[in-house]
Amino acid sequence: MNINDKIYGTVEVSEPVLLEILNGPSLERLKDIDQFGYFTPYAQERHFSRFEHSVGVFLLLQKYGASLEEQVAGLIHDVSHSAFSHCVDYVLAASRAEKQEHQDSIFDTFVRRSELPAILEKRGFETGNVLDDSRHPLKETQLPDLCADRIDYTLRDICLSGEREIALSFLDKLSAENGRWIFMDYTSAREFAERYAYLNKTYWAGVTTAAMFYTVGEYLKHALSKAYILENDLYTTDTHVLAKIAKHHSYDTELMLLYDKMNNRIPFKNDPTNYDAIVKCKSRAINPLCRYEKSIKRVSEVDPAWLDVIERESKPKVFYLKFER
Repeated sequence: MNINDKIYGTVEVSEPVLLEILNGPSLERLKDIDQFGYFTPYAQERHFSRFEHSVGVFLLLQKYGASLEEQVAGLIHDVSHSAFSHCVDYVLAASRAEKQEHQDSIFDTFVRRSELPAILEKRGFETGNVLDDSRHPLKETQLPDLCADRIDYTLRDICLSGEREIALSFLDKLSAENGRWIFMDYTSAREFAERYAYLNKTYWAGVTTAAMFYTVGEYLKHALSKAYILENDLYTTDTHVLAKIAKHHSYDTELMLLYDKMNNRIPFKNDPTNYDAIVKCKSRAINPLCRYEKSIKRVSEVDPAWLDVIERESKPKVFYLKFER
């Protein structure tokens, strides 16, 4: 099987466990789940699927020599995402929007109830080992460290900005050593960290993203309250959920107003003195490792002022949204 990826190029996959997972229902579902949340005028230029990103994490790990078990862990790391990705953190009462942790909180249970354990065990893998992030430091670490997940979605967003060559240049400057991602020089590490901060502030935790999270969340909550959809529907796909709800547009005026809002047809502003809703967004910052003067240091060890950026950008962003109607 050949995979054609916008970052890693054409890669042949022959490992049976990877092929079986790639062709199974858990990964197939991710093809119709938008990475950003909702393919809408809020975010047209930021569009790619959870499937594309999941495959990218696997390919990145493979490129840098991670174990097959860690590659598998990277490939399945997003299978528990609901339709509309982190928008659902603004729907379910048990979720905290500023943490965006719903997917992580259900991941273990979700995987164990899927087809994946049977595939893993048939191919000689322990499901518990695959799900144990402590065994896979290249795939997943705590912020502000780098991990394959953060590297891949950052590179994809850089590509979406029309800068694929810059994205590829970062790959040339990275190494994976003893479970750590290390840039070959401080300049590359600092530039990557700054681009990550820019993408976070402008897109991932920006005001238009806050509006998307809130409006899609309100639309889905209304649909759930009216039983147009059930909570189980949230674990299908974006297209399936939208199609079920759309049947009720013609007679539910409140639903249509919410639909217009989530499609950016009703102007809004961010005004802390006059608002309809307070919306919190998870915010992120990274502190990469790099080679510097014959040792390995974090960006903040070379420039202590970077700690101020990490402290500021690691706090949830808060927006005060006022819609014209």
